[in-house]
Amino acid sequence: MRYKTLLFDVDDTLLDFKDAENQALRSLFEEMEFELTPEVELTYKTLNHRRWKEYEQGNMTSEEVVNGRFGELFEYFGQKVDSLAMEKRYRYYLNQGHKRLGNSLEIVQDLADKAELYVVTNGVATTQFQRLTDSKLLPYFKDIFVSETAGYQKPKREFFDYAFSRIPDFNKEDTVIIGDSLTSDIQGGKNAGIDTVWLNPVANQEKISIQPTFHIQTLEEIYGILV
Repeated sequence: MRYKTLLFDVDDTLLDFKDAENQALRSLFEEMEFELTPEVELTYKTLNHRRWKEYEQGNMTSEEVVNGRFGELFEYFGQKVDSLAMEKRYRYYLNQGHKRLGNSLEIVQDLADKAELYVVTNGVATTQFQRLTDSKLLPYFKDIFVSETAGYQKPKREFFDYAFSRIPDFNKEDTVIIGDSLTSDIQGGKNAGIDTVWLNPVANQEKISIQPTFHIQTLEEIYGILV
């Protein structure tokens, strides 16, 4: 194996976050008896993406991101809601979303016999642990590093310092991060001084501003890098 330590992102790398998000939104709006129109859904996803980018940049806490997003959404449409109460119900539904991407389970199972696997993820710890458990992926990872617990988020160097200090016999030269986000995973890996694998099915690597060490279009292609 080319690397001894493999750091995996979760959402849209191993698990289908878009599917989990869509199901959670539908269930939440049905429970609250609100109509989830295409405009409302697009507005939510746009503002939610922006809020998480603010989190990556250190301008918002994760609590501010999630606890205020439904309030901001409904304010945009001229309504007032209990944003925190809606977030709690949304979190309940989101926690149940554990659809795996492709054959990620088989790949993780196989790689766990060849290297040491760790999760590095931004988000809410209880949600990520439940989704990894329900998807049967959790047992194959030596440890799970979540930004909420670490006190720092990807791409900050401090997040990776937190993870590295908890990995036995850690060596940067033997470590690679695999993830779908250029600004979080790839920039984070570059900040931490480790190699990076960008998982993106369509993007032209020549047109991006943050260059990964490797670019793969499907998770299966990781073997061409690791072996």
